Amino acid sequence: MSVSRRSVLAAASIAFSGAVGVLFTGGRAAPAGRGPGYGPLVPDPRGLLDLPAGFTYTVLSRAGDPLRSGEGTVPANCDGMAAFAAGPAGPAAGGVRLVRNHENKPAATLRVPPVAGLTYDPAALGGCTLLELAPDGRVTAERVALAGTAVNCAGGRTPWNTWLSCEETEDLAGTSGYTRDHGYVFEVDPADPHRSGAVPLTAMGRFAHEAVAVDPYTGIVYETEDAFVRPFGLFYRFLPARPLGGPGSLRVGGALQALRVPGVPDLSVVDEPGAEFPAEWVPVPDPAAAGTPIRFQDFGPGGITHAQKLEGCYWGDGGVHFVSSFARSGEGAAADHHGQVWFHDPRRAVVRLDVLFGPATDIALPGDCPDNICLAPDGGLMVCEDGGGAQYVFGVTRAGEVYPVARNAEDIGRPGAPEWGEFAGVTFSPDGRTMYVNAYTPGTTFAVTGPWR
Repeated sequence: MSVSRRSVLAAASIAFSGAVGVLFTGGRAAPAGRGPGYGPLVPDPRGLLDLPAGFTYTVLSRAGDPLRSGEGTVPANCDGMAAFAAGPAGPAAGGVRLVRNHENKPAATLRVPPVAGLTYDPAALGGCTLLELAPDGRVTAERVALAGTAVNCAGGRTPWNTWLSCEETEDLAGTSGYTRDHGYVFEVDPADPHRSGAVPLTAMGRFAHEAVAVDPYTGIVYETEDAFVRPFGLFYRFLPARPLGGPGSLRVGGALQALRVPGVPDLSVVDEPGAEFPAEWVPVPDPAAAGTPIRFQDFGPGGITHAQKLEGCYWGDGGVHFVSSFARSGEGAAADHHGQVWFHDPRRAVVRLDVLFGPATDIALPGDCPDNICLAPDGGLMVCEDGGGAQYVFGVTRAGEVYPVARNAEDIGRPGAPEWGEFAGVTFSPDGRTMYVNAYTPGTTFAVTGPWR
């Protein structure tokens, strides 16, 4: 990404292309005479996180530091995350529990420490940690919540206030030193991780999971598959046998289906925001992928719809939004783009392209590689960037305007070759007053406070 475009983004907010307004419900419009966002980012004298004037951050946790539980050190590769109200009084009490993924691969040096009752495969280095915050924001506890899982990327929260942590791998036992099969979703109870244990939700499929979103009305779980080589990943829905059954109910099983958009075998060919297509759901022949990975399986004469790098996924506006981080024809995609946000309306059985990112649309627009996403307190969107060059968290207003929220200021590159780690896991406290976000490398969890609208 060009330096000149980055400079423009840091200095001012930019109009966004696409039908962004359809993404959001609720919230307040910016007051008359005020532009979107919170102004230009101010360089951080500590060299960690640049924020607008009036905003401050606290480092809650840092990879390599001791866990407060004494179980070992804080693991690396901080990724997907969600914030839950703590205590019987709920949000009014002000306490927060943060569940945080660690996307550790076999070569990771700071593993999630194995803990009895919370470890699935002792040979796997990933999992989740749990931070407990007092009403004043102080960290009061930090411990392991799930261990022995692999490449825990993103996930999603459930209507019954648990976290679904996703393994972004398809490795079987005997591969990479693992002793058990991987590629599953695991449920984590932030109130008591031992209550959820380390049980794979096998009926939800075995593939390179990225993120999930749960329909709070039907209990249907939507899942993205992050595959960047052909055949690319699929967009799934899981029909649980006990919908909205509460903690542990997803273990009972259900049916897994994949999205088919008739006549569109690759979502990358769609480049017109607002374009809408019928959505069909096709049974997955073998969700366990016992012999063949799901995306290679035969879905019948109509085929199935693929997309490169399916990433963030969340529920809102009566449907599910999901991200294709990029598409590159040189890697086998049908067309090129720098990121898409799609919307599936289950009531009308359609999918719609809402946002097209990046210079393929307009050289002034942000984005390459949108990844984790969440809704902001004002009804807008927060987007974590995972691409080349400087790394930002961007806000998008309901009116479709883009503004910078944060920039990773910690240079982890070599002399003369600066590099900044991606952002991940953006989420807000239950009262909407604090934004939590991770810098993936070096693994750092921030709490950002200020005049959020």
